[in-house]
Amino acid sequence: MKKFSWLLLIVLVVGVLTACGSDESSGEVKGASGSSSDASVAVVLKTLSSPYWKYVEAGAKKAGQELGVDVTVVGPSSEAEVLEQVNMLEDQISQNPSAILLSPTQPDTIINVVKDASRNDIPVLLIDTDADFEGKVTFIGTDNYTAGFEGGTALAALLKEGDKVALISGALGNPSTDDRIKGAKEALQKAGMEIVAEQPANSDKSEAMSVMENILEKHGDIKAVFSANDDMALGVLRAVQAKKLDVKIFGTDGTEEAVQSILDGGLTGTVAQSPYNMGYEGVSNAIKAINGEKVEERIDSGIEIVIADSAQEFMDFLKSISK
Repeated sequence: MKKFSWLLLIVLVVGVLTACGSDESSGEVKGASGSSSDASVAVVLKTLSSPYWKYVEAGAKKAGQELGVDVTVVGPSSEAEVLEQVNMLEDQISQNPSAILLSPTQPDTIINVVKDASRNDIPVLLIDTDADFEGKVTFIGTDNYTAGFEGGTALAALLKEGDKVALISGALGNPSTDDRIKGAKEALQKAGMEIVAEQPANSDKSEAMSVMENILEKHGDIKAVFSANDDMALGVLRAVQAKKLDVKIFGTDGTEEAVQSILDGGLTGTVAQSPYNMGYEGVSNAIKAINGEKVEERIDSGIEIVIADSAQEFMDFLKSISK
């Protein structure tokens, strides 16, 4: 009888330990209330219409798949649709996710909304574009000013002092693209270049082509263009090629289309960020925040200058994360 009792006790103990282990492997986390629940992360991006944000989405969903958590990714039709993004953020908060991963197009417009999330004990993490508000867990992304400065420096190295350069910015008030242009402008002016035009094109390829056509009407002797994103750089390239001009064009983001253009002899270069890692690390650190684990206040995702010599290697990397 004693032997049977000991065997029964061992079975019960093993059963309890197995049950505890199954909670962890199934992706269950401890919510703010301390009760177990399936984790869900809402990812609100600036748009889902460009390759850059598709890389962010892919990284976020890959992390969700590997960590066993539900990841919902939404974004407006373009980066110019600021109010649409605000509405999407409000909608995601109303569904009470375990955490929110956000890239605000215009940080000032979302402050009051994210405060609602904080009041509901929903951790908010930012990627790509930073904003200051009480309760922010972390910012994961590139120092956009540095990205612009490094890109401007690389572009200036291909020019001679006094050359005329144009700058193509994104949507007005977008801190990411604004900071890239500020960094590039400082680097180019420091190297002795003349900035003859600085125009916004709302991060849109067609709009950038139109903007560049207008710039070329006044400044047909431009030697280079720095663009705050790759889509706009490709639009600029179309305008330049139509005029059969020799203009060096640098973009920012490191998208597959831009890198292919470099390989084909179109764009001169791009400042590549790590959008896939932003999405992946965003979701990974969101789970840490949900579980009450320590998360660094700022996580730098880094940059890489991609030109003809390094384009094929970078293209191979992009294709590997797109599978």
